[in-house]
Amino acid sequence: MNIAYVALGTNIEPRDQHIANALELVSGHEHIRISKKSSIYQTAPVGYTDQADFLNMVIEIETSLSSLDLLGFCQKIERELGRKREIRFGPRTIDLDILVYNQENSETERLTIPHPRMHERAFVLIPLNELAPNLIISANGNRKSVADYIDRLSEREKKDVVKWIRNESGEE
Repeated sequence: MNIAYVALGTNIEPRDQHIANALELVSGHEHIRISKKSSIYQTAPVGYTDQADFLNMVIEIETSLSSLDLLGFCQKIERELGRKREIRFGPRTIDLDILVYNQENSETERLTIPHPRMHERAFVLIPLNELAPNLIISANGNRKSVADYIDRLSEREKKDVVKWIRNESGEE
């Protein structure tokens, strides 16, 4: 069985419903089992900043799918949930990124594992740290744990990642 970590993100309302729908579709696949889920975090946008805050989380899955088949399935979910790729790092109904797949290091035209920018993104590292703080990530010739990469983030980057809590009326 293969172990993979997948990041989920959304900043188009209803954000919580997009996350829930994506989780339901992932768990509905006969060759995927979600073994762990992080908390959901509200995060400031990175790159293109003229947009709403995101909800982000990470899941650990067990799957018999290859990494490319998993990528195809993640992209199918994005299409089903209305993802449009109009602005790089722009608004999206849902984004599913494979972060790590079996500790493999590979690069193809379609997929780079581990995810090439994950080690510099608090919105990925903080939820991933909940699930696997000792997971080793290779980036730019360095091999460090998730917790070590978090220690290298600035306080400003970390403060923009806050646990999201729905209030009792169902609103944020």
